[in-house]
Amino acid sequence: MVSVAVGNASSDWAATAVAALTEAFAAAGDPARAADMRRYMRDQFAFFGVATPQRRAIAKQVLSPLGPPAARDLEALGPVAWAVDEREVQYTAVDLVARHVKVARPELLAVVADLVVAKSWWDTVDALAAKVVGPLVVRFPPLVGTLDEWIAGDELWLARTAILHQLGFKADADVDRLFRYSLAWASCPDFFSRKAIGWALRQYAYTDPDAIRAFVAEHADVLSPLTVREASKHL
Repeated sequence: MVSVAVGNASSDWAATAVAALTEAFAAAGDPARAADMRRYMRDQFAFFGVATPQRRAIAKQVLSPLGPPAARDLEALGPVAWAVDEREVQYTAVDLVARHVKVARPELLAVVADLVVAKSWWDTVDALAAKVVGPLVVRFPPLVGTLDEWIAGDELWLARTAILHQLGFKADADVDRLFRYSLAWASCPDFFSRKAIGWALRQYAYTDPDAIRAFVAEHADVLSPLTVREASKHL
């Protein structure tokens, strides 16, 4: 993997946490599992070979002595974790930022944007969208303007993040924003874009199925068959 540097924040907490996690995951790793995990991710990322339940248990044990992170630590954590090749460290960083997002500052969104673009794949992007970007927008509504910029731009993974950020909103979702973002990328031929739109629409269908039926029917000429199939799966 090509290493990347993102963000500008620095933090002793983040540096210590990532170093400790990397050492612990390396000691617990299973090379055979690592090979399977790498193949599953189409050989894009290296892995230690630590399954998710074990990874989270190790992280809890390793990080407990450090205490909770502050806002600046959250801003630094992702960039430090993204500099490590093995994906388990990045998964843990996403878990940590999501768990402590209530102490985050709006500046975290710019860091998340860098993480989304660097080493992009659904395994980190989707969690950042729903568990970090969504809560940030709820706490700091002006950040919606940044998401509007992502939708208007041409970076697929930022657009996917914007489309998926309301996955957990249920009745609190901004339906106009959901539909506007969906239509903005409806003609994109990329699988991940079409899948994201369908997923976002399907999730809101649990709250208001009639609204999704009407939207899909009205825009059937521009929505891809994949999007329509995903959006209608549980209708």
